[in-house]
Amino acid sequence: MRLVVSCHDRVGLAKDILVVLERYGINLMAIDASNKGFLYLQFAQVSFDTLSALMPQLRKVDSVSDVRTVSFMPSEQEHYALKTLLKTLPDCVFSLDAKGRIRIVNESALVTLGMSETEILEEPLNHWVQGENFSRWLSEPQVLAKTARVQIGEREFLAEMLPIYLPDDQDAHILTGAVVSLKSLARLGKQFNALQHQSQGFETVLAVSDKMKLVVNQARRMAQLDAPLLITGETGTGKELMARACHDASLRRDYPFIAINCAALPDSAAEEELFGFVANGKLVKRGFFEEAQGGTVFLDEIAEMSKAAQVKLLRLLQDGCFRRIGGDEEVRVDVRIICSTQKNLAELCQQGSFREDLYYRIHVLSFHMPALRERRVDVIPLTEMFLEHYSQQLSSPLRRISANCRDHLLTYAWPGNVRQLKNAVFRAVSMWDGSTELTVEQLKLPSYAEGFGYFDNEFDGTLDDAMRQFEANLLRRLYPAFPSTRQLAKKLGVSHTAIANKLRDYQINKPKSSSS
Repeated sequence: MRLVVSCHDRVGLAKDILVVLERYGINLMAIDASNKGFLYLQFAQVSFDTLSALMPQLRKVDSVSDVRTVSFMPSEQEHYALKTLLKTLPDCVFSLDAKGRIRIVNESALVTLGMSETEILEEPLNHWVQGENFSRWLSEPQVLAKTARVQIGEREFLAEMLPIYLPDDQDAHILTGAVVSLKSLARLGKQFNALQHQSQGFETVLAVSDKMKLVVNQARRMAQLDAPLLITGETGTGKELMARACHDASLRRDYPFIAINCAALPDSAAEEELFGFVANGKLVKRGFFEEAQGGTVFLDEIAEMSKAAQVKLLRLLQDGCFRRIGGDEEVRVDVRIICSTQKNLAELCQQGSFREDLYYRIHVLSFHMPALRERRVDVIPLTEMFLEHYSQQLSSPLRRISANCRDHLLTYAWPGNVRQLKNAVFRAVSMWDGSTELTVEQLKLPSYAEGFGYFDNEFDGTLDDAMRQFEANLLRRLYPAFPSTRQLAKKLGVSHTAIANKLRDYQINKPKSSSS
């Protein structure tokens, strides 16, 4: 039997209610108080007559405005809601007291341990879970949430450990225990893959800085336009990520996205890979453009494409068709072409190494990816994102970034841009040494300064030694092209005698195929 009493709070109210209950011989089983003016009472079932006499008496108590029956207590609702949640969770969940002993356990954990609830309650979790000392963690001066790799028998799990604090009257916090959730490595992999699969369009692009937000806004608009797109920017800035985001945000999202690195295609095989191959009138191989029918082809580093392939790509952009290698049949395809480059295509056109007519065809729409040093506001959020990503992927504890490391990340020049940052974080996580913070030493970033390049920390010698080494290397490279001391002296603008002395000092011999 449960009653809710509507009332105004006053000292002694609960005592007066208990007096009424005692008068009818009712033993109170539970009481819930609400700061909204309600008092909930639970007691054993009573007869209808007793209840009919009891309720008017309770209404007569000072400050009580109404009494009625209810189906459940607020604490019961919370209890069963938590129980239902724990029952449906596929992960193992344990609630521990301040000594590391199990107080609550869900069904997934019981199945994993192969034991009943009565066998493990009030027992230390470390009896079954190895790899982390839970009681020692709970006895630390300041207990913080952490992640650790643990084992149950031969099986490995990622343990997420969350301390439980209750506030006291002085606004301090009292540690009462912890909740430990164990995720299997297989389940972590499935969750991460599902997240990657569901993330589409520009949701995968992190943009905190104003410069990057502007680029993303431009790209969003261009993604909807079915015209060739050129993405420029330094290596490692995320050009392929943006190309894929444009595809996922376009009407072609349900069709293939094929990325091709033009620099990795040898000239002899480029046309065959891109456009397909026919032998003796039979189709031997479909090209990438046919495979991407209806979708998007991303040509990374378009500046490296061979001259012959450039001609065929121009024809495809103009007419929407091409011929396979060795074939006479015209093949028509419907694809959107997105290109990227880190080089200045306009200069390459002037030099004659890239077709000017093709440049204008692929440069209908364009945007530029800023270097990481130009969007430093994004550095720390990117680092935290990569830390979380690889910590989950490698089942490594998630670490904080130390203050010194934050300063270093923000001042570093990042010649390799986002790719360099991503690889550095991956290396640090994969080589985890048990520390709780990500440090500068763990990132192992090579010394680099804008305008100077990478520093040579291993150099040993003086400036004069370095000058002599450079001079000797230069003479060794030039002597075969200018195979007499007079020719070499004229090229370098010095006297014949000076060159002869330097060649003798550096022991550089006369080229075998030449005469002095």
